[in-house]
Amino acid sequence: MKPAERRRARQFAVQAIYQWQLTQAGTTQIMEEFAVDQDMSKTDVPYFKELLIGVVKNVDSIDDKLSPYLSRKISDVDKVDLAVLRLAMFELTYRTDVPHKVVLNEAIELAKDFATDESYKFVNGVLDKALRSLKLREDISK
Repeated sequence: MKPAERRRARQFAVQAIYQWQLTQAGTTQIMEEFAVDQDMSKTDVPYFKELLIGVVKNVDSIDDKLSPYLSRKISDVDKVDLAVLRLAMFELTYRTDVPHKVVLNEAIELAKDFATDESYKFVNGVLDKALRSLKLREDISK
């Protein structure tokens, strides 16, 4: 696994999650469109697929985990920000092999790449609160 290939997988996954949020198209259709329309070389394609399918399959659970850390209803969160947050929360919850710092840093970079100028601050704040809470729970359970 090369970090650059994982980063591209996350970039495509945010775009694909965003597309799913807007269209509710099936993940198979979205993945097929990306295979045709995007240059997926130098991309960890299996990871891209895992991220997209994982977020869509677990969206209710992911949203439940995100909601306590949002300053507004999840339906009021910008769709790009929401795609980044859902991706990050999926990784934090289901890909425990990926270090928390990597997830946080990647989410901030994705927000900078795809969202508004101030979005990365919002994403950072939400995920920082979530990580602190998750870490506290981990420490308590030890």
